[in-house]
Amino acid sequence: MTKLFSPIDLDGITLKNRIAMSSMCMYSCSEQDGKITPFHQTHYISRAVGQVGLVMTEATAVQPEGRISHEDLGIWNDDHVEGLKQLTDQIHHYGSAAGIQLAHAGRKAELDSSIFAPSPLPFSENYKTPVEMNQKDIKESISAFKAAAERAKAANFDLIEIHAAHGYLINQFLSPLTNHRTDEYGGTAENRYRFLSEIITAVKGVWNGPLIVRISADEYDEHGNSQEEILYFAERMKRDGAALIDCSSGGVVPISVKSYPGYQIKRCETIRKIANIKTGAVGLITSGLQAEEIVQNDRADLVFIGRALLRNPYWVKQAADELGYQLEAPKQYKRGWR
Repeated sequence: MTKLFSPIDLDGITLKNRIAMSSMCMYSCSEQDGKITPFHQTHYISRAVGQVGLVMTEATAVQPEGRISHEDLGIWNDDHVEGLKQLTDQIHHYGSAAGIQLAHAGRKAELDSSIFAPSPLPFSENYKTPVEMNQKDIKESISAFKAAAERAKAANFDLIEIHAAHGYLINQFLSPLTNHRTDEYGGTAENRYRFLSEIITAVKGVWNGPLIVRISADEYDEHGNSQEEILYFAERMKRDGAALIDCSSGGVVPISVKSYPGYQIKRCETIRKIANIKTGAVGLITSGLQAEEIVQNDRADLVFIGRALLRNPYWVKQAADELGYQLEAPKQYKRGWR
């Protein structure tokens, strides 16, 4: 058996393989109410039919002002639970685990309402200037993540991912590029980590399943977080109870990044080795051979597949064929592989 198709345990949840569908925004809530639509059902369930080990939702907003756009999924009130539970029931029916990414866009929210951030710094000249969060705002956001975790539990998700990457709210607290605060949430790396730490603690208080965190392991700016600071955050996340770190990069400030197959894996590998925590690799992983090399050589424990799964819901079968691994195609589609 290839390692890519071997099971893995994450805090008591067993994934049948090491392949996860990466969170990707679909901007498809037609009523702008954050509720699941028929498109979402088709989109996510088809990847479970395709045998992805872990199907992750797109960024799902814990507060309405935390949406990236008006068309984003939400989990900020109890009305969202029913649709999400219908989704997880079907994902489970086809043998995959269901994960939800809890998110808040912070200063990168493109909404008609006010937007919020640790410091009143717009992302670019094309974005609004955010309101600087006061202590009450911070506590309300932490409580919103906690309430969202309770709803995720009611919706029968197996895993929660906290989105602390790509320049969204938590990443804005973590980075010196976006956090110019002088209180206990700004300044030192320890203070900048405090917001994420309190969110993890709040979520863990109501959630007994695996909790993972997506981070930007490189901010592509000499004044951003150093590798040493990223490793400090990783070690703190492990201590706080994270089961895995999903290692992406960028998004904190506007910058063009030259990407190439596996361009983020080296930092993922470094975090795994030095912080001694499971990691997930993401970023132009497009073939079964490439994915197998990553997990076989202990560069990461999971591979998060994005664009390749957008192109082909049955990418897992394609990867298995590349590796000579016997994976049955869905019976309805077997003729396609004859």
